[in-house]
Amino acid sequence: MDSTGRIIGAMQHAVAELGFAPRSDTEVRDIIGLGLPEAIEQLFPTVPVAERAVLQARYAHHYVAADQQPCEFFPGALAVLEQLKMHGHLVAIATGKSRKGLRRVLDQLAMHDFFDATRCADETRSKPHPQMLHELLAELSVPADAAVMIGDTEYDMAMAQNAGMARIAVKFGAHVAERLVSYEPTLILDNWQQLLAWPAAVPNS
Repeated sequence: MDSTGRIIGAMQHAVAELGFAPRSDTEVRDIIGLGLPEAIEQLFPTVPVAERAVLQARYAHHYVAADQQPCEFFPGALAVLEQLKMHGHLVAIATGKSRKGLRRVLDQLAMHDFFDATRCADETRSKPHPQMLHELLAELSVPADAAVMIGDTEYDMAMAQNAGMARIAVKFGAHVAERLVSYEPTLILDNWQQLLAWPAAVPNS
C-alpha cells in the first residue's frame, strides 16, 4: 500500500506543531520502515527522550486522523497477493507499524484472515534487526531458505539479509532502487505483475 505521502504528512504536521527543527520530506522518507521510536530517534538524535515521546504521540494523532480511509494499493498488488495465496504460499506481514495501527488497517480492509502471520515493531525488535523475521518463520515452521522478504526500504532488505533470507526489492515504494541493490536482491520489481513471472512465485506457470 502506498502510505509514503501519509507518513510524511503526519510527521511534518507533528514536527511543525511542536516547533522541532524542520526536517525535509526526503529525511522523513528515509526513516520509513523503522519502528516509530527508532524513526524519531534517527530524525532527532539529540532531542531528549521525553520530547521525542511527545512527538511520537502527535505523529500518531495526525496519522490516525489521516488514515480514516485506507491507503491505495499499488496497482496490481492485491491481485498478486491473491495469486500467491491461490498457489498455496504462506503470506505474512513484517511491519514497522504498531499492532494497533496494523489492526486498524486490516479492519478497514477486512483482511485479518488473509495473512497467515503478522509481526509489528512494538512487539519485537525494529527492522533491520532480524528478530521479526525469525519469529514469523518459527511461528509458521518455515526455514529461512524457503522464504523470501519483499520490501521497499533498505531496512527490509537489511533485515532479510540479517536473517539469512532471500529478498525482493520493490523500486516504486519508499526508498529508491539505488538504496536497495547493495543488498543483492533476487529480483527488483518495477511493478507487481513481475513477481508472478518469477518461477518460485507461481510454480509450473
